[in-house]
Amino acid sequence: MKQTITSIQKAKGNRKLSMITAYDALFAKLFDEQVDFILVGDSLNMSFAGHEDTLSATLDQMIYHTQAVCKGAPNTFVICDMPFGTYTNKKDALKNCIKVFQETNASAVKIEGGSSKANIIKELTSNSISVCGHIGLMPQNVRIEGGYKVKGKDEQSIKTLIQDAIDIQNAGAFAIVLEGVKEEASKQITKAVNIPIIGIGAGVEVDGQVLVWSDMLGLFEAFKPKFVREYINGANIVKDAVSSYVKDVQSLNFPNESEKY
Repeated sequence: MKQTITSIQKAKGNRKLSMITAYDALFAKLFDEQVDFILVGDSLNMSFAGHEDTLSATLDQMIYHTQAVCKGAPNTFVICDMPFGTYTNKKDALKNCIKVFQETNASAVKIEGGSSKANIIKELTSNSISVCGHIGLMPQNVRIEGGYKVKGKDEQSIKTLIQDAIDIQNAGAFAIVLEGVKEEASKQITKAVNIPIIGIGAGVEVDGQVLVWSDMLGLFEAFKPKFVREYINGANIVKDAVSSYVKDVQSLNFPNESEKY
């Protein structure tokens, strides 16, 4: 059964939530009804477009991929990642998120940023746009921060993250993605709010987990983040399959009699 804002929030303290990314209808169909949410992440620009970071993803790209995912997974709660530069102020954020809601069947949008983005989240939720927050390590900050840096390493950092989570909750967000944060900090943040905290590289003391699908299936070979668990070695499986196909073509083994008209 497709999750709702209410069922997602009721899960806190009762069961762990699972989220996975998807970018097309083919894989979304494989994930449909298996996970609680599907995130159409701007990570697609790294995983599939070959870029070094997520910043070049555009709104039109995200809408295109979200449309495809929604068609492939009609029974799953789908979240569209709002790309860099599309929510710098309340007016633009509302305009762009309305466009996402009008042109896709997404159930929510995701926005990176802590307390400084609370006013924008409030504007969106006040206008019937459901929002998932994102704090901690924020990929859209990679250039200004000079890389991907783990958060929550000291008391002041933990206090800031807790306040970020509280302010986002108070602005109306239904859940928060918490990325690249020390486990003790994640534990305190999760306890400080009443909405689910979905971790990625944030330890086990959270309300759920999210992974990029090409990471967890071992298809992305450029690098492997510490927090990723590969459930299959997808890259080798695909390479072996293609190698077998080429051999069969060259040996005239494909197509065989049952594969001909």
